[in-house]
Amino acid sequence: METRPVIENAFKTRGLTKIYGSGDAAVHALRGVDLDIPEGEFVVLLGPSGSGKSTLLNIIGGLDRASDGDAWFQDQKLTSMSDRQLTRYRRDHVGFVFQFYNLMPSLTARENVELVTEVANDPMTPGEALAMVGLTNRANHFPSELSGGEQQRVAIARAIAKNPTVLFCDEPTGALDSETGRTVLTALKTVNEKLGATVLIVTHASSTAQMADRVIHFSDGAIRQVIRNGEKLEPSEIKW
Repeated sequence: METRPVIENAFKTRGLTKIYGSGDAAVHALRGVDLDIPEGEFVVLLGPSGSGKSTLLNIIGGLDRASDGDAWFQDQKLTSMSDRQLTRYRRDHVGFVFQFYNLMPSLTARENVELVTEVANDPMTPGEALAMVGLTNRANHFPSELSGGEQQRVAIARAIAKNPTVLFCDEPTGALDSETGRTVLTALKTVNEKLGATVLIVTHASSTAQMADRVIHFSDGAIRQVIRNGEKLEPSEIKW
């Protein structure tokens, strides 16, 4: 499968603000965030709970709306899109992986992946997606017959089966032990390299940052630091 041509930025935000509530009870989740994320990079958004990283992910992922400011996906202005346009954007371009796998318990691994391929414009086959995360031999097993790491890799296969431009991962290893977490991170690295998809991982685990092209440090709704890794570690080298 051919990788996509490189575009300067996958995402750009300017003055991106998100406020929940009002008055004395208002929570400033994002405080005027300016950010550029080049296409094709493996990016880690790092920070403690409540720092704003998941809020940013939800807004540029088309799941939430900003209170102020602007966000673009390539040359498309996300903050000006209608609900229908955001739905189309998520369907055509975005894959999501969450901490909890959200698999259908009555369906096999292959059938869980098929749920996405039936509605995508240019999908992989379920077999191709499962092979990319190393689960060819588990395709006919139900979630209850899979380990936590295997279930997360099925969730990744489901997310990438639509052949997304970008893959958003919110604490994808948060519920896993170190060895299983490394296996999941290896699968995400494979997606980034073989599909050319931009991968964004939200986490509070600083060790994950060692394999990223770019690490964005969040605190109190703002970006405190952006670091480019000169030398990246392999997932197998990361110490939990």
